[in-house]
Amino acid sequence: MSALRVLVVDDSAVIRRVVREVVAADPELEVAGVAANGKIALAMVDQCSPDVVIMDIEMPEMDGVTAVREIRRNHPKLRVIMFSNLTERAALATLDALAAGADDYVTKPSNAQSVTEGSERIREQLVPKIKALCGRRLRQTIIRSPIQLSASPKLILPSSKIEVVAIGASTGGPNALAEIMPRIPGDFPVPILIVQHMPPVFTAFLAERLAASAQIPIKEASPNARVEPNHAWIAPGDFHMTVVPEALQTHLAMDQRPPQNSCRPSVDVLFRSVAEVFGSRSLAVVLTGMGQDGLRGCEYIHEAGGQIVVQDEATSVVWGMPGAVANAGIADRILPLAAIAEEIIRSVTARRCLQPESAVQAGVV
Repeated sequence: MSALRVLVVDDSAVIRRVVREVVAADPELEVAGVAANGKIALAMVDQCSPDVVIMDIEMPEMDGVTAVREIRRNHPKLRVIMFSNLTERAALATLDALAAGADDYVTKPSNAQSVTEGSERIREQLVPKIKALCGRRLRQTIIRSPIQLSASPKLILPSSKIEVVAIGASTGGPNALAEIMPRIPGDFPVPILIVQHMPPVFTAFLAERLAASAQIPIKEASPNARVEPNHAWIAPGDFHMTVVPEALQTHLAMDQRPPQNSCRPSVDVLFRSVAEVFGSRSLAVVLTGMGQDGLRGCEYIHEAGGQIVVQDEATSVVWGMPGAVANAGIADRILPLAAIAEEIIRSVTARRCLQPESAVQAGVV
């Protein structure tokens, strides 16, 4: 098997050297070339035929977002990972890059970290993403594709009236959410809780962007926020999000317990609390993402009698998270991204639309 070819694009000579050394140290990867800005990178894409481009955000002559747009125009299948700082400006630019067609992003080490610490951070975060995006997952996360399920949604009625929708996503998630959330109607009768693997700052801007095109309010979650119908909340970066029943109301709670599946926020943490509070009235949705975060939480929801929908392999950027649930045999639906919003609406409104007499005939009341 030939090594994956990586083009490194950054205006910092230090960063180019560190990333180059990390890539070169992995036997499954090789450095196809380096470039100091987006303009040079575009010329090198044709020359060195990389499998993936590691793209800085802020660069002279041509920035990373502009370069991504040009790459997508001429090389629609070339994988691009943005290399972003943990700043508000970089967070906004990273979301622009993802919307323009970048596949994922990795945050740069902080200035407080030593070169050794920075190299290790890059190795831990960047290398697995390169391999996952290019179809070569690390050995411990290999997932076999199951036979795709094709059950007609019209033939299956949730066993209980759905009272909450919980969504988990990672790699490719921001664009998947941008496809789903604008289609949720303004009178949607239940709350939507979302975990998207992102660091602090990024999640607040993601919520704002999704809200701008949505029919329901979408906010970054805050402690003690009341869980209400026709509202959506996104877990803040670096905090787990859970639901807590208090008297007649349900509220959100945030905590910084250790990461689960190397993630904080973790989909498993949210799904487990949803299963405990809502039981069979839960609908879990697992979107594109690497790793297996959400699998254990889906097992809790399945055991409680709730419903589970996962994105299919063909429309996922990485079929790690949804694939893990599908392979476990607990997904009620495996659907393309374009069909998921409709399925969420159908599942939530199914029992609410039943007339008393039709419900009796169906044997569900």
